[in-house]
Amino acid sequence: MKDTSNRTDIKLRHTTIEDVNLLRFWDTKPHVIESNPNDDWEWETEHNRSPDWREWLIAEADNRPIGFIQIIDPAREDSHYWGNVKDGLRAIDIWIGEEDYLGKGYGTKMMELAIDRCFADPEVPAVLVDPLTSNTASHRFYKRFGFRFVERRRFGDDDCHVYRLERNEWGRRK
Repeated sequence: MKDTSNRTDIKLRHTTIEDVNLLRFWDTKPHVIESNPNDDWEWETEHNRSPDWREWLIAEADNRPIGFIQIIDPAREDSHYWGNVKDGLRAIDIWIGEEDYLGKGYGTKMMELAIDRCFADPEVPAVLVDPLTSNTASHRFYKRFGFRFVERRRFGDDDCHVYRLERNEWGRRK
């Protein structure tokens, strides 16, 4: 993993309604579209809901929003996107919205914070991610954290690789 020790601290905070325009703006960025081309997050509608199975987080560097993280309980989320999965798992979506922060270790720090947040609950056995099959850079990124390839799977129009990180694997890396 990239050394982020000399980087600005990354802080996570819950999204607010004031973040909706920024999230919509990030959705227009080519690097975000490339990693997430077929999803409509319905930011305004969804932000007015607060299901207990989902967290929406903004990552900030020097109090400047730079990225987004979603953490869900895939067994409980209401669209059943993940299908039949065991109770207790978590799934993460993550991206950096601001190009100036790409390739500098900020994504690594964001992912570490997200994984730690998932495993803070002692009942969570593993974390899932589902990058596009074509996004080989994200495959390398997740593997650096200890995620293991599970299967190739279609989610709607998206051809994805499913990866899983076991709690004990993460614990060995800390």
